[in-house]
Amino acid sequence: MAARIVKNNPPYNAGAFRFKLTFSPHHPLVPPHATLCTRIYHPSVDTDGHVCQPLTSDQHWVPTTRAIQVLQDLLLLLDSPDPQRVLRPDLARELQERPEVFQRRAEEHTRRHAERRPEP
Repeated sequence: MAARIVKNNPPYNAGAFRFKLTFSPHHPLVPPHATLCTRIYHPSVDTDGHVCQPLTSDQHWVPTTRAIQVLQDLLLLLDSPDPQRVLRPDLARELQERPEVFQRRAEEHTRRHAERRPEP
């Protein structure tokens, strides 16, 4: 399943982000995996687009979890970076120690790399 995320809050509201939600043939016993296909300046998303999403980790996955819950968790993660869900420690440190610098860099990165937002 592929789709776009369109955020309404800074620093990611200047563009849209394409992601892919991949389901194993063994789903729902095996969790799906979210991957961002659009580059994003975010402490919980590595440079390959892998997302630190505990909900879909093997140790936290519950087979009754629905795809919509995975998507809602992904949206929340992108809106509110969590210092405990980190794949890029340098960005997490920047967000905690210099939030204004992080916001400016994330906005610039979004303008440069994100897809155009769809027309309303």
